[in-house]
Amino acid sequence: MSDLFGDDLPVERKNETPEAGALREVLQALSAHPAVAWCERMNSGAARIGKRFIRFGWKGCPDVLGQMKDGRLLGVEVKAAKGRLRPEQSLFLERIRCAGGVAFMARNCRDVLEALDRTGEKQE
Repeated sequence: MSDLFGDDLPVERKNETPEAGALREVLQALSAHPAVAWCERMNSGAARIGKRFIRFGWKGCPDVLGQMKDGRLLGVEVKAAKGRLRPEQSLFLERIRCAGGVAFMARNCRDVLEALDRTGEKQE
């Protein structure tokens, strides 16, 4: 799999979690879908580097951001089998939908296909 700029992404991952496996599956499904122009993993969270506290992304930022081929914003929150959306994640997905974008939660490739089919996007 490669990213937006054509660079190969690393295949092996350390500290495998159920959500990491789901994220890989969701990214593959989105990348292969004919209605999706591009999609990228958004890293969010925070870290302390020396005396500095650095935040990545923002509260509620979806795991995946992208664009549909028709120009709409795409936001996908990925959860493991038992994961649940936090309130700020639900709110941000709703903000995307209210602005005309495509936003949903996905646990696997089936969720991606079902959600994109509900958008009414024409298949190429």
